[in-house]
Amino acid sequence: MTARTLYYASGACSLASHIVLEEIGAPYETVRLDLAKGDQRAPEYLAVNERGRVPALYEDGWVLTESAAILRHLARSHPEAGLLPQDLRGQAVADEWMAWLSTGHQVAYAHVRRPERYSADEAAFPEIRAKGADTFGDLCTMTEVRLSNGGWALGEGYSVVDPYLMVYWIWARGPVIGFDMPARFPAWTAHARRMAERPAVRAVFAREGLKLPA
Repeated sequence: MTARTLYYASGACSLASHIVLEEIGAPYETVRLDLAKGDQRAPEYLAVNERGRVPALYEDGWVLTESAAILRHLARSHPEAGLLPQDLRGQAVADEWMAWLSTGHQVAYAHVRRPERYSADEAAFPEIRAKGADTFGDLCTMTEVRLSNGGWALGEGYSVVDPYLMVYWIWARGPVIGFDMPARFPAWTAHARRMAERPAVRAVFAREGLKLPA
């Protein structure tokens, strides 16, 4: 492995870390996992991340997991990229955003995508999925309100929060949830389209085989 390697899966929450690595411009390599084939449970990957999930970031014999932690680390490791505010309150708002997404949207989506995590009774899966979708929709509505003033998540400055927002926009429009994003969440969709104009986003979407917001 090189000094920095990202383990990711196409369209997973690792997308945010992938974009930020591309934005930074420092050398890195990637290892793509196919979750449908169970690559995340292979012994080779469990030796990297015993939790069997993505993303995982390898750096010089050290491994960091969890999207929010990786995003903060990358931003702080490369202050010249300007991906976090310099003031404490601005950093606190960035942390607030990432906590909101990881503990709210991520968990609600998992109820729809992975109901087996929440019940061993398959008969309960439809209700778990339905409630998860409702909760995810409510959370998206609140995120839409926060983005309604335009610009980036933290105002005028692009930050690590913006690629993280892109993850959940992609999930919301995908086959598991299937929201009509332009009609239901126009401000968030405008944010996603602004993201799609960035060269780093275009490069990563091409690498992961994802469709850009239109």
